[in-house]
Amino acid sequence: MSEDAFTHCADLVRAADRDRFLATLFAPADARPALLALYAFNVEIARVREMIREPLAGEIRLQWWTDVLAGEAGGAPSGEPRGDAAANPVAAALLAARERYRLPEELLRELVAARRFDLYDEPMLTLAELESYGHGTASTLIELAARVLAPTADITPLARQAGLAYAIAGLLKAFPVHAARGQLYLPLEVLQRHGASRADALGGRATPELRAALGELRGEARAHLDAARAAYAAAPPALAPALLPVALVPPLLARMQRSDYDPFVPMEIAPWRRQWRLWRAARRPQRMFG
Repeated sequence: MSEDAFTHCADLVRAADRDRFLATLFAPADARPALLALYAFNVEIARVREMIREPLAGEIRLQWWTDVLAGEAGGAPSGEPRGDAAANPVAAALLAARERYRLPEELLRELVAARRFDLYDEPMLTLAELESYGHGTASTLIELAARVLAPTADITPLARQAGLAYAIAGLLKAFPVHAARGQLYLPLEVLQRHGASRADALGGRATPELRAALGELRGEARAHLDAARAAYAAAPPALAPALLPVALVPPLLARMQRSDYDPFVPMEIAPWRRQWRLWRAARRPQRMFG
């Protein structure tokens, strides 16, 4: 991986995904370039929705990344010719990391495929569909990072549980942003179970029924967090940096449990507190699960 590509990935992750950037600082120095390449790739595909006006343009961008992984890309993500994938620093860094650590192409492709849901305003239908999305995004990214840190470890069960906890908490945190632009990651199945409606969720009405539906998802996140805690007991310590962002899940869920919680008001944890939680979990990894 060229130094310029590494610097580009580091700058991108530092600006767009600071939690994972800080977590990477706790990894061995020789593993950081590959981790930052993975996280920069994740930034690129996760922000496609914000960069396009029509879903078709997003499909083209995601297809470009799929072609990169297959060795078939011949242009820039925008569709404008700009040489091959080597001209894109994130793509170049990602391919170098994949080769060095033998990262499975199918896992990288799964990250891209999961992001196609983001391009549309169709609601999430079932809890199983939500878990599939969470697995395809957060769990898969954790598994790939873990393969860099401990290539021979069996990380899949732990990555799945930790990723689902992280994904569900993150979607609950982003609920007001998604609702404002007409997206609904809260499954209709869960809404209906509590007598809430899609109109409540997208219309800014924090009814008791909607709060109960959101509460069910918090319970799901906690259950996955508990399962991840149990699975981590048998994991090698080298995996910890891949999991550190999960340390932010317990404080998020705790804030959503407060009596003054308004699901339609964006909620943030102060940067210093986020850094402290990551540092604390790095010193004693079991703390990341609450």
